[in-house]
Amino acid sequence: MNIIKSNLSRVLIVLFICICNAGFSQQKNFEFAERSVEPGTKTEFLLPVKTHTDSSVIPVTVFHGQKEGPVLGIVAGVHGTEFVPILAAQQLAKDIDPKNLSGTIILVHIANVEGFLNRSFRVNPIDQKNLNRVFPGEQNGSMTERLAWTISNTIIPVCDFYIDVHAGDYNNDLRAYAGYYNYFDKPEISNKAKDIAVAMGFPFIVQFGNQETLKDKAIYTSREAFIQDIPAVDIECGRMGIVEEKFVQRIQQALWNVIGHLNMADVKVPENKTAVFIGQRTTINSEETGFFYSDFTSGDYVKKGMKLGYITDLFGNHLKDVHCPVDGMILYKTFNPPIKKGDGLFSIGHID
Repeated sequence: MNIIKSNLSRVLIVLFICICNAGFSQQKNFEFAERSVEPGTKTEFLLPVKTHTDSSVIPVTVFHGQKEGPVLGIVAGVHGTEFVPILAAQQLAKDIDPKNLSGTIILVHIANVEGFLNRSFRVNPIDQKNLNRVFPGEQNGSMTERLAWTISNTIIPVCDFYIDVHAGDYNNDLRAYAGYYNYFDKPEISNKAKDIAVAMGFPFIVQFGNQETLKDKAIYTSREAFIQDIPAVDIECGRMGIVEEKFVQRIQQALWNVIGHLNMADVKVPENKTAVFIGQRTTINSEETGFFYSDFTSGDYVKKGMKLGYITDLFGNHLKDVHCPVDGMILYKTFNPPIKKGDGLFSIGHID
């Protein structure tokens, strides 16, 4: 009789454990780039990218949660001298605990390592190409094209959501904002991206595309994600190629807001009811080569016809005034003097 009671007790204990665990899905290993990441762990590795003559790497950390959930891709350092996103990624990697995570985060610390290490403005010094102008890349192309191909074919396809993080570079005074791809023939994907952009908490949200359908080549990394039917969002936060801690923290907060919004961790996401949506932008390009002068700064509201600055030749002789073609707000501007014909001076967001 005692044996029967003992066996019955064991059965009841096992049954109790099964009932308690019934609400939790068993998480499997995450298979990525020929690696298997166990639930509740993280792994760091260098993803190699090689041409016939050169080699580079993409530093990646994969955080695989204890519980099931979406796969979130976060990419920093597409432009190597946009330091604020890179430092935000470094800090985020220290703060994420995969044991408290539902789903998986793929964090690319620096997409353009050679640009970062060589302080190369906007381009990869190996081939002088801009990584954010060659997507989806070429498997047998130059180094930058192969970097884009690797991201397009190894990282993006396994993601459910995708964030590309940028900042104002050496010549760029920028007003922080979030942006997302909005095309009317893909409303579900566009709306998911919109919700993520709003959750980030930035006061301004730029709608990229904002048209019936996407017909062009990807060119940009986040647009490549959208082409692959993945909700894609950009962050632009930081200015002038300098590191300001307030912007590093602002990016981290935006990313944690997304993690909370996607129910990947216990994060309270503040409501963002006052965000201003910018559906159209106008770029003002220089018509001259020389020196550019302007007292305006990013975030300033401007009116059509307003004088925004002027350009001189290399001797300092006045060449041309720069006037505003639309009403709106300065999203970013060139803030230092050197300017070539065709270079961008301002990006004006139209405010309805």
